[in-house]
Amino acid sequence: MLVITSTPKPHILILGCGSIGQRHLRAFAATQRCRLSVCDNRSEALAQLTEQYQFTPYGNHHDAFTDRSITGVIIATPAPSHVSLAHHALSTGRHVLVEKPLSLSEEGVEALIELQKESGAHAGVAYVQRFNPAIYAARTFLHSNEWGPVLQASFRGGQHFPTFRPAYRDIYYRDRAQGGGCIQDSLTHSIDTMGWILGSPTQVFCDAAHQALEGVQVEDTVSLNARFGSCLVNVALNQFQAPNEAQWDFHLSKGSVRIDVRGHRWGKFALGASSWEWIEFPHPGRDGQFLLQAHAFLDGCEGRPSPQSCTLIEGYQTLRFTLATLLSAEKQLPVSVVA
Repeated sequence: MLVITSTPKPHILILGCGSIGQRHLRAFAATQRCRLSVCDNRSEALAQLTEQYQFTPYGNHHDAFTDRSITGVIIATPAPSHVSLAHHALSTGRHVLVEKPLSLSEEGVEALIELQKESGAHAGVAYVQRFNPAIYAARTFLHSNEWGPVLQASFRGGQHFPTFRPAYRDIYYRDRAQGGGCIQDSLTHSIDTMGWILGSPTQVFCDAAHQALEGVQVEDTVSLNARFGSCLVNVALNQFQAPNEAQWDFHLSKGSVRIDVRGHRWGKFALGASSWEWIEFPHPGRDGQFLLQAHAFLDGCEGRPSPQSCTLIEGYQTLRFTLATLLSAEKQLPVSVVA
């Protein structure tokens, strides 16, 4: 007699149900590949989500971790708690996806990486730009070495934060000690992408200031020069400009590559050509990249890690660059990035 068995769906806990936690919640629900629970110490937010989604609620992570059926944890709590919660999750046999940034200091990070290696669990940092199809396609071309190594690169971008994050005055963003400010918030996405494409950063010289955002004193504008190996990099980013734009340029000896995030496309301009050759992608939708990231995390839990996922080691690299950037802005001096 033929017996058909099915593997139980993985049980994923969303730890922290602010705006980013809710986005992870929607994305993992959309995969239809897992069952979900949510955890938040704010009873009203938890009750609202439970009523909306009918998921198992937990008021604190200690209670949640007693549920042995939970196989993976998405950590979307404030940044100062990331390392300790990830350590707890890994030490109890769970796979882990940590929201960016990995931490606000190096304390405990190396021990976390060692624990992940020993446990064999899948773990990473949620740098979701890696799941932008245009960025991934451009990276694939650049890594083909068809036009040689990247010699100079730049990023320019920004958005009107009061429009896209209207609660910025009332959340972690207002307080650098909680992960606030442009450097620890938006800039880390750009730096992770640069490192993913170019390799490890070695030096940074940053200027930063509070220029426009009302109700906070943290920096909302960053201008920096850096080295990623032999490649010279420039970044200009603010959080008050009218257009919501992000553009990467990579210049090589045989041509240039551009990523236009707003246009959902990347382009090549070969040496001697007269115009850009564009490769366009469909609009991914509000949660499109988070959905791809969710699928990648579930694949990793099944032993099939994605090349687009950010490892803990890569997240640590971006953290070190971030800390060097903060120090450079404070001292107004170039700072080496510890390897």
